[in-house]
Amino acid sequence: MTHGHGSVPAAGHAGAAHRWRLAVAVALIGVFFVVELIAGLLSGSLALISDAGHMAADVVTLAAALSATVLAARPDRSGRRTFGNYRLEVFASLLAVLIMLGVALFVVIGGIGRIGSAVEIDTGPMLVVGVLGLIVNLIVLRMLQGGAGESLNVKGAYLEVLADTVGSVGVVVAALLIRWTGATWIDTAVALAVGAFIAVRAVILAKEVLGVLGQSAPRDIDPSRVQSELEEIDGVADVHDLHLWTLTSGMEVATVHLVVAPGVDPHPVLDAAQELLESRHGIAHATVQTEPTDHHGCLEIGW
Repeated sequence: MTHGHGSVPAAGHAGAAHRWRLAVAVALIGVFFVVELIAGLLSGSLALISDAGHMAADVVTLAAALSATVLAARPDRSGRRTFGNYRLEVFASLLAVLIMLGVALFVVIGGIGRIGSAVEIDTGPMLVVGVLGLIVNLIVLRMLQGGAGESLNVKGAYLEVLADTVGSVGVVVAALLIRWTGATWIDTAVALAVGAFIAVRAVILAKEVLGVLGQSAPRDIDPSRVQSELEEIDGVADVHDLHLWTLTSGMEVATVHLVVAPGVDPHPVLDAAQELLESRHGIAHATVQTEPTDHHGCLEIGW
């Protein structure tokens, strides 16, 4: 006997609740990217140009995250995607990782190429635009902060903007130090430091994204504990083929086979298992199969 929930409604995935935040963030970051790029070219600051490049990456990342939340909510009409389009949000997070790594590589290569070269930098526009960029990034960070803990997709966008915020701080600090000391190498040093920070954040996010794509058990769920709890249900003789994974942020999925002791009604066992998975572990989408003790069909599967 098997029992599972039907398709989870579009509102069930965590990213949908924060769609409007992503839309406003795209508009704010997009407008300021143009301002910062022009200022960077006019001032000759690599730190400012690299920050503008990072803002361009922000726009792409945020737009991809926003698009993913919209597409994930659309039902699949092909009949081939039995889980719908929810995984698109995870792929948008993967795109954020690749963009962050690309920006980090660009900044590091540009910084290394400038080492030992005499550079003229106009710190006036650099300082003004750096401060304005910091304000814009802080506003966007505040907007995305609530969703970053719920949606991997929003978290990717949040980390991208966080890295850009650090870049804006670096631009302001570099402009002040250059103005006070006249040492233009500070601009290159700040650019390299920002590039390294971006790379580190990208690697951390990549680990989470690959965990989801690799169908690892959710980070806050212990499979051995879940199995032990299922084995303690009255009437359960054995538990096998337990699989736990994340479809997209806020949507954990489980499948499991429960061997029911002779003479036990499987219906209460089924209900108890569903209740346990949802109430203790937040797994609302679970497919549970009950089997009699003399059923050995699963043993024939070789993987």
